Amino acid sequence: MNIQDFLSPSDVAINVSVSNRPKLLFELASKAGARLRLPPDHILEELSKREELGSTGVGDGVAIPHARFPEIDKLFGMLFRLRQPIDFNALDGKPIDVVFLLLLPESAKGEQLSALACVARKLRKPAVTAALRKATDAAETFLILASE
Repeated sequence: MNIQDFLSPSDVAINVSVSNRPKLLFELASKAGARLRLPPDHILEELSKREELGSTGVGDGVAIPHARFPEIDKLFGMLFRLRQPIDFNALDGKPIDVVFLLLLPESAKGEQLSALACVARKLRKPAVTAALRKATDAAETFLILASE
């Protein structure tokens, strides 16, 4: 499985300006809802439920919020690079500035683990996150994620 299997260049945004975790989740839900033709409130509710179980801030400035939806039939990803890091209750206590949203079909039990592992493997490489933070536009950011 490769990131480009579920992330398209049009679903990458850099210099996103949000001030806290609720606003970030709202922004992700709004953009994903428009792309998937799902009510943003429904996406926000599911993402918030997942965050209540424990932060999806995985460390080193990275968060991978994710949720399942019976209404979708394929994996969907979105990457935001934030203009300013925000507190996300990450496992290491550090603020986050790289966010990969992953929405999965309800039926994709095995795919969920594969997709999460794929994203986590890529984003835990310091060279990758450093390159993402230096990228000057969304196209360059996508190419960094799609490489290898």
